[in-house]
Amino acid sequence: MNTTLIVGIAGATIILVFFILEQTNKIKNDSLWYDLGNFIGSTLLIVYAIMLSSIPFLILNGVWAIFSLKDTIIDLNKIFKQKEPPKMV
Repeated sequence: MNTTLIVGIAGATIILVFFILEQTNKIKNDSLWYDLGNFIGSTLLIVYAIMLSSIPFLILNGVWAIFSLKDTIIDLNKIFKQKEPPKMV
């Protein structure tokens, strides 16, 4: 198995795991972990798209990463403003 395939499988797996967790109500779609998982997965898929020279896939995951990062920053901002420890889910 080559590096390109490993990066692609890792990125897709991370996004799918968090999607399944959200769909089965194990995690909320506005939680830090959901947004962070989407950001990490989409970032890996950006690397994968660059390795494949796939512009459409790069654009799709670039937009996904930007929105996931925005939501992650919002989540972190909320956590740092709280007086009590954050809930993990």
